[in-house]
Amino acid sequence: MTAPTAAVSKDEPFVPGAPPPAPPWLDVWSGIAQNNPVLVQMLGLCPLMAVSNSLANGIAMGIATTFVLVGSSLLISMFRKYIASEVRLTVYILIIATFVTVADLTLAALFPDISKALGPFVPLIVVNCIILGRAEAFAGKVAPLRAVADAIGMGMGFTLALSVLCTVRELLGSGSLLGFNVLGPRFEPWVFMVMPPGGFLTLGILFLIMGWYGTRKAQRAKEATA
Repeated sequence: MTAPTAAVSKDEPFVPGAPPPAPPWLDVWSGIAQNNPVLVQMLGLCPLMAVSNSLANGIAMGIATTFVLVGSSLLISMFRKYIASEVRLTVYILIIATFVTVADLTLAALFPDISKALGPFVPLIVVNCIILGRAEAFAGKVAPLRAVADAIGMGMGFTLALSVLCTVRELLGSGSLLGFNVLGPRFEPWVFMVMPPGGFLTLGILFLIMGWYGTRKAQRAKEATA
């Protein structure tokens, strides 16, 4: 996937290791497509595999992860100048854990069935490499607006990839989506798809498609410049 080029802002002060200047909408698009945390960077695969046998669970996990990403990125970016470098990772984890606790308690109070189905994987968002990675590489080095834009993009990209995986597995594994029978009573569910091996197979096929797309894109770019 590609995005149109855009003029970038040069108003932000230079910070060593900071990403190059870019408009917020481009940061959002990057997280969804160009630098999708799952399909491109291959991050956060453990929760992805654990909850992807149901679309409802996948959407809930995606929303919870996005909430934690946005909240923690905003807070880290706002206080980045006041966090000592020696303790920044500890502070980041504490901030992330606070938002994870809020998300976990909210799910337990409002959606107890989904919270029970997700089990320990909501609290384990604390150690999700997507969130800590964006805090270290992005939120701690840019202004709050860009930090939030990047978090929204990464959260949407994670939710999109998770939803695709969940849809394929639930549709083939049970013939239904979100509790609605889609393939009819004559469909024989592929029980294999809702088991862990089905998740690995589906994710492998998604990676294969992305690899093929990347190769075709590179070939077309080479032909265009030849």
